[in-house]
Amino acid sequence: MEKIDLLYEGKGKKLYSTKDKNLVIAEFKDSLTAFNGQKKGNEEGKGSLNCEISSLLFELLKENGIESHFIKKLDSKNMLCKKVKIIPLEVVVRNIATGSLSKRLGIDDGLKLPFALVEFYYKNDALNDPMINDEHCKIMNILNDDKEIALLKETARKINEILLKFFDDINIKLVDFKIEFGVDENGKIILADEISPDSCRFWDKQSNKKMDKDVFRENLGNVVDVYKEILLRATKKVD
Repeated sequence: MEKIDLLYEGKGKKLYSTKDKNLVIAEFKDSLTAFNGQKKGNEEGKGSLNCEISSLLFELLKENGIESHFIKKLDSKNMLCKKVKIIPLEVVVRNIATGSLSKRLGIDDGLKLPFALVEFYYKNDALNDPMINDEHCKIMNILNDDKEIALLKETARKINEILLKFFDDINIKLVDFKIEFGVDENGKIILADEISPDSCRFWDKQSNKKMDKDVFRENLGNVVDVYKEILLRATKKVD
């Protein structure tokens, strides 16, 4: 499968059309951004690691009944995906309080939450991706009805259950993660985008060492090193 035209370039990926109108190729970039693009960087190999990790996790979710846009990994930096219309929502699932949740509500950093918290954020860089609620989604025609809202929340919680167990088995805490959904050619809502250390918070279970993009955000070292460790542990678990 070959790339034809560049359809979209985001902070972490480029999307290309193919000869099949319903298929696209996602190319993972080595660039790094934080704080809504205010901080930028680049680390060679980061894109390949995110592609490898995302592919592994999409396969894991497929085995557990979660449908996504992922079809297969083409090489170390590219994956073949179903073409979807992205719903302009970031669906964030939180298991442990940190980051914006702690700042917003004064919840102690590192506190394990009594249940998985699901939040919606409107994908709009100009507005700094504000958090919105169910009624905002309907007023803004982001989602059509309560059933679609419930579907996103239910699917997000199922994904969380699968990933929590997977990462716990490799001595990693799944602190929180961001996922996106899209509508396929048949009008079905499915998981899309990526699941990687760029979009998740991972802490080592023993040391609480950060193993995600917070390493870049907080100037804690080289992200490629910690992403390699994530992939190494995940691959051993799958094997």
